[in-house]
Amino acid sequence: MNKHTLITFLTVLLFLQGYGQEGRKVIPFNDGWAFRKGPLIADSSQTDTAWTNVHIPHTWNNKDMQEGKNFYAGDGCYKKMFKVDPALKGKRLFLRFDGVGSVATLYINNRLIGEHKGSYAAFCFEITHSVKYGAENTIVLKANNQAREDVLPINNFLFGIFGGMYRPVNLLITNDINITTTDYASSGLAISQENVSDKKADISVVAKIENKQPHHTTAQVQTEIKDRQGKRIAVVVKDVVLSPQGINIIRQDLPVTQPHLWNGLKDPYLYSLTTSIITAGHIIDAVTQPLGIRSFEVLPGKGVFLNGQPYVMHGVTRHQEWQDCGNALSNEQHKADLDLIREIGATTIRFAHYQQSDYLYSQCDSMGFVIWAEIPFVNNFSGKESENARQQLTELIRQNRNHPAIYVWGMHNEVYSKTPDEHVAVLTRQLNDLAKTEDPGRYTVAVSGYGEMNRPANLAADIQGMNRYFGWYEGKINDIETWVSGLEKNYPDYKLMLTEYGADGNINQHTDSISTDFDPVSGQFFPETYQTATHVKQWSVIEKHPYIAASYLWNMFEFAVPMWNRGGVNARNLKGLITYDRKQKKDAFYWYKANWNPEPMIYIAERRNNIRKQAQVKVEVFSNLENITLTLNDGKPVTGHQGANHRDFIFDNILLKAGVNILKATGTQNGKAITDTITWTH
Repeated sequence: MNKHTLITFLTVLLFLQGYGQEGRKVIPFNDGWAFRKGPLIADSSQTDTAWTNVHIPHTWNNKDMQEGKNFYAGDGCYKKMFKVDPALKGKRLFLRFDGVGSVATLYINNRLIGEHKGSYAAFCFEITHSVKYGAENTIVLKANNQAREDVLPINNFLFGIFGGMYRPVNLLITNDINITTTDYASSGLAISQENVSDKKADISVVAKIENKQPHHTTAQVQTEIKDRQGKRIAVVVKDVVLSPQGINIIRQDLPVTQPHLWNGLKDPYLYSLTTSIITAGHIIDAVTQPLGIRSFEVLPGKGVFLNGQPYVMHGVTRHQEWQDCGNALSNEQHKADLDLIREIGATTIRFAHYQQSDYLYSQCDSMGFVIWAEIPFVNNFSGKESENARQQLTELIRQNRNHPAIYVWGMHNEVYSKTPDEHVAVLTRQLNDLAKTEDPGRYTVAVSGYGEMNRPANLAADIQGMNRYFGWYEGKINDIETWVSGLEKNYPDYKLMLTEYGADGNINQHTDSISTDFDPVSGQFFPETYQTATHVKQWSVIEKHPYIAASYLWNMFEFAVPMWNRGGVNARNLKGLITYDRKQKKDAFYWYKANWNPEPMIYIAERRNNIRKQAQVKVEVFSNLENITLTLNDGKPVTGHQGANHRDFIFDNILLKAGVNILKATGTQNGKAITDTITWTH
């Protein structure tokens, strides 16, 4: 690493970006890092040559986590050299890390600055008093991704805990009066909205302001709302006296008349809200946040309502990882995932099982997805995680509460108590109370892996989520109908969501019939054929039951599970509708696209099952078109019959010839023909 070149570059950068000017500066701090796997070498007399240059985001588990249970879990260290311009004396300097897995310890010039526990939330430390101005400084960040009983998640069983600085880092510089950056790494602004309609909305914002000057300071706090074109539509100014002791809490209210509502995918309209601190006529700090004016309501038996109108909740789930990249993803990769989710026609996303990238949430604001955010209290508990659970939930809410796309906070997933007096039930009630105190206007949800409504750990939240894998981990595929009908009858006034469902599907394994001869826990044969059948049959039930306020298929993408060896692919959860490398979409993807996305399409299923043993076959076609026909080897078009629903078309007793057969499905929309063609060999 050429540290002198880097130091010179940073010094010039600080000068060019005008740190002497008014307001705060946010500088990407992702270049010039060196990494070594293993602990720090404390003895300075030893030569440490193990450092390699890396760019942030970075994880040391991008390969071994996807290969099996022998992945590296332990210390990894990052180091960066930089010089601070003497002109910055009097300013405040902070380092904000968007995500480090999973316990991070920060040192500046060999001084311990702080520790953060948890892989998924941002954290921010002040370094103003620890840097040397006009001299070389050394940052060392030690990360550790070993599973711990006191840090969520406490194990790697359902997904891996990647190690590293896997999200971006920024250097923040502010004046000595500023909107706080260290309130759980939040924006320092908390926006609330009440009485929302297309006629009026009551917007309020609470700013937390710090004054590091030696005396009380007179200032003005201004909050303004601007529309998409930059036109101011509301403003309020408040004269304040800022104390140098503690935090100054400033609330301002801004009624907005005839607001343009944020309306999901149909019209994700965003205003901007900016709060500024003004002294002597100059803006000395300002923070801007998105403002989407909207209201959510979940009504038992009727579903989700957005701005008073029914909103269809076609949902998927998503883990933040790609093959060979692990969780160290670029913004382009996050956006690519959202584009694929948009293509399938989903309207809502459950980001499981932890806080995900702020960039991702911001894109959902702009694209119009309705989203669910949760903490990684998942799969198991130790009894020692309570403090960290409360910390991670506070971080999740304070860092993300201003995103209009988020409609619900998730308390936990598949952790249980036998009675309401035991640890998980008690902690869940505490978490729910924390969420309602921090953000009273949003829903909360707790998720069970069982089908009973009255599980002790789950009724503490506003919404009951249930993960149901009928035909996979229990019962038969069609048992979903009996389950939901029973809940409708016995608990008609409860809010229910189907929060996971589906089956594994190996894209290279198929059967000519729906075989159930497999072991979902340790088996090596998970045919894509069965996965497709599961989704076809279960979606056709789900769509008929508005009692299921929202449903979330598991999962949009395959992901690594280092402790598993199932389905013919080691260390992989194969329930994704798209392969881990994002290169292939499974049949079930097109099933949902036919049902959810109005864009004209037609798709013949089982195209990868292209070596057929039997001459007489059944052909299944997914389409949202009209007049669906099938042609075999340029023969006469034949008409099939409806399958599970009106998007599912079955053609029975199709007789293949020996050798290569060409099958073409055709449908029409507004008189225009659209086709899909595959080949099968008999």
